[in-house]
Amino acid sequence: QVQFAESGGGLVQPGGSLRLSCVVSGSIFSFYVVGWYRQAPGKQRELVATKTSGGSTNYADSVKGRFTISTDNAKNTVDLQMNSLKPEDTAVYYCNAVDITTNAYWGQGTQVTVSS
Repeated sequence: QVQFAESGGGLVQPGGSLRLSCVVSGSIFSFYVVGWYRQAPGKQRELVATKTSGGSTNYADSVKGRFTISTDNAKNTVDLQMNSLKPEDTAVYYCNAVDITTNAYWGQGTQVTVSS
């Protein structure tokens, strides 16, 4: 069973930065795609950023130019660097991994709050 250890969430002022980190049990390289999703109160869960095992990345339009996803295969980590944060980025952020049989696995989530 895949397990995740997410960290890095918290309270930050608008314009600030946070770095989320997700340690995945097992080899990240064994997954077809890994990434981060978020869910704000009263809204559906949405894609934030993903990265395939081949290195291709995909970002939601709302975070392009501000967020960067990275992986470290040696440490089995999936990080999300978030800069120029806005109040509308407030949400619970979830680490996600999809294997080659399209099974999706989810972390428990970490809260990010952007407020002055």
